[in-house]
Amino acid sequence: MAEPALISALHERLSALLGPRGVSADARMLERASVDGARMSPVLSELLPLGVAQLVAYPSNADQAAAAIAAAVELGVPVTPRGKGTGNYGQAIPHAGGLVLDLSRARRIVEVGGGWITAEAGATMLALEQAAQATGQELWMYPSTMNSSIGGFLAGGSGGTGTIAHGANHMGFVVALDVVHADGTGIRRVEGEEAQRYVHNYGTAGIIVRATVRLDPLVDWRALYASFPSFGGALSVIREIGRLDPSPRLVSADPPEISAALPEDPAVPVGRASLRAILAPDAVAAATELIVAAGGRVEEVRTGPQASARLSTLSYNHPIEWLQKTRPGYYYHLEVGGDVLADDIELVQGTIGDGRLHIEAGHTVPIGMLAAPYRGPEEVEAAIARLEAIGVGVHNPHQWNVDFELARTVELARTTDPGGLLNPGKLNADYAGPVKGSIR
Repeated sequence: MAEPALISALHERLSALLGPRGVSADARMLERASVDGARMSPVLSELLPLGVAQLVAYPSNADQAAAAIAAAVELGVPVTPRGKGTGNYGQAIPHAGGLVLDLSRARRIVEVGGGWITAEAGATMLALEQAAQATGQELWMYPSTMNSSIGGFLAGGSGGTGTIAHGANHMGFVVALDVVHADGTGIRRVEGEEAQRYVHNYGTAGIIVRATVRLDPLVDWRALYASFPSFGGALSVIREIGRLDPSPRLVSADPPEISAALPEDPAVPVGRASLRAILAPDAVAAATELIVAAGGRVEEVRTGPQASARLSTLSYNHPIEWLQKTRPGYYYHLEVGGDVLADDIELVQGTIGDGRLHIEAGHTVPIGMLAAPYRGPEEVEAAIARLEAIGVGVHNPHQWNVDFELARTVELARTTDPGGLLNPGKLNADYAGPVKGSIR
């Protein structure tokens, strides 16, 4: 925690910089700024609270954000960046107290060009998608939580709708970033490979205040809902549908137990496995043929951008979140990947016992989220070992530390954050997480 005198001095400086409504030390505001979706993880829930802000600032543009960071760094106060707070693993929780920099008011769409869009860090992915669509384009990729901010998605996320065609981890998605280091140099623009060094590192080596990301030509997507008597039927075609040309934007599948937990929808009938896909119009007939041949039926094909956006919210970890709501505190989850998920669901199911599997058609192999009964960290570690033994790649998400290109980020932070003030506690070269395992 920073010394109270330093917090008081920073409060005064930020009030002059941002105005009286641009900074707060109110206990309710501090508490609100110090939580994210970490309660989704029973592993991390046992450790909460992980930290509480001493001050929260609300810059309304990138320049104000840079000035706020500079003021905090000059006084030696830690800075934890925050977007919309939709992360699930404590990456935006201020472990060392200090200043939380809430960037949600810095949300201007700066410019839309041919194949790219620039926005301030607090702009939501939905706002970017809508701005792109107005010019006949669409985002190259977006997360299943479309109210996430672009800065938070790039600093914390790892994939989303669009990864079938483009792959995960934003490779190729980021064109350029405007970042702020903890060295007094102000806003710095980084492009290409240099910009990739600031992706998925939680702002520990530099805080993103503005981003330029790639756009694709707009497609009049179709949201297809299908169902099967069993999960195996959906799994038998998920890869083939994912490989259709033109490439789908998303393909998801759930067993009946998870389907029943999703928001009520006649296109997701209770008691049947569900398969959902965002398809190009020219691919709907081929997908329908595959579904019917595998014993399934197409429940509905919906049109319009809202239909596709809604289907996206039923992908990645969201179905597992809906399942968790049916039995609070019962399930933990793991990110999984590998052909065996679709090739031998009986083997996988036998390995996970009472667990349930949500599957996505990935860029190269099926990927997904596994939910299983939580019986403590040791059981999580044992489950990872069992899954890896049958050829399933596993990534443990129950950790707040940077685990992507860790060595690269540590090396970068030595020069960009010499005082260790940027999101401290999240960049630890000796930290392996509560449980090891990776599908990256």
